[in-house]
Amino acid sequence: MEPRVKDQFLVINKQRKHVVDHDGLRRFLGSLVPVLGVQRAFSVVLVTDEKMRCLNRDYRGFDKPTDVLSFRGDAGYLGDILISSETAYNQSRKSSTISFETNVRRLVLHGLLHLMGYDHETDNGEMRAIERRLRRKFQC
Repeated sequence: MEPRVKDQFLVINKQRKHVVDHDGLRRFLGSLVPVLGVQRAFSVVLVTDEKMRCLNRDYRGFDKPTDVLSFRGDAGYLGDILISSETAYNQSRKSSTISFETNVRRLVLHGLLHLMGYDHETDNGEMRAIERRLRRKFQC
């Protein structure tokens, strides 16, 4: 029996600084997962800038917060997407075109593509092209 799409992902909010539309994010993921053909479970975790700074320092050597980090799992689990709600919020405040919720969806998309093995730093634009197409499709 195939797992239901909504059983393939978990959204965890580990921050309280910015209100996140959990239902909207779950609906977005419920639409995105089948389009990408994701077959394994994964999680999206919303964290603070301080937590993201620590993770970015420990795993990438950059002692500053970043907007999204992806940690790939193993054969049975796709991995974790961590998003700094503070950085996402601040990015959206600087933009005249994207809302906080839209930015969170963009970051989820970006992180999920990384979990699927895409790497914009080494793939000659393949990930960027897929991401642009999906941003248009999902209006994010």
